[in-house]
Amino acid sequence: MFIEWWNHLGTASQIFYCIAIPATLVLLIQTIMMLIGIGDEGDGIGDSIGDSVGDVDGVGDLPDDLPDDALDGVFGENSVSEAADASGLDGLRIFTLRGIIAFFVVFGWVGVVMQDAGVRLAITLAVAAASGFAMMAALAFLFRAVMRLRSDGNADNKNAIGTSGKVYLTIPPARSSAGKVQVMLQGAFVERNAVTDEPEAIPTGAEIVVVGVSGQVDLVVKRK
Repeated sequence: MFIEWWNHLGTASQIFYCIAIPATLVLLIQTIMMLIGIGDEGDGIGDSIGDSVGDVDGVGDLPDDLPDDALDGVFGENSVSEAADASGLDGLRIFTLRGIIAFFVVFGWVGVVMQDAGVRLAITLAVAAASGFAMMAALAFLFRAVMRLRSDGNADNKNAIGTSGKVYLTIPPARSSAGKVQVMLQGAFVERNAVTDEPEAIPTGAEIVVVGVSGQVDLVVKRK
């Protein structure tokens, strides 16, 4: 029965099924693992394509060579421009492992449905690809919202002092504007605005240590 049904399918439909079914099974397994606490959204392909995460050393001692004014702003009134977050799109990670799998799930099943309906292959490919990318973007927005809710709830930025991390968006020099860093804060991996007193910008991917907080939302960091 199955062999006869399969042989009656066109080549394009068979390919779409071969994409959709395995991808759906993998996504189902990922979802179950996430629900029971196994696995993390920051792993796999997302690290190499969309994320500048790297390893985080966790909480440690402040370096002995910190300047006397390194901690100014810990309880101060210093404020920093929010220009780095003006678009609301920074930190959006589309090309994660889960997002790519979701792309293939939607791509495959949309292709199956459209081929069964007799739609031309070129149109099917275009619509299936667009649907897949739309799903990737939707997942990225969803997980960013969830992570912000989880990390921003009762987190106190002062607890990040002494924590090592990495720069996600370049931090301009001398507190001229804010960049972004990713650090461990109260047991959760979070993304925060950051400024530096160093005379040179700290580029994306550089290791940093948090030495203070500026105002209510920004961390003060220095290159590690």
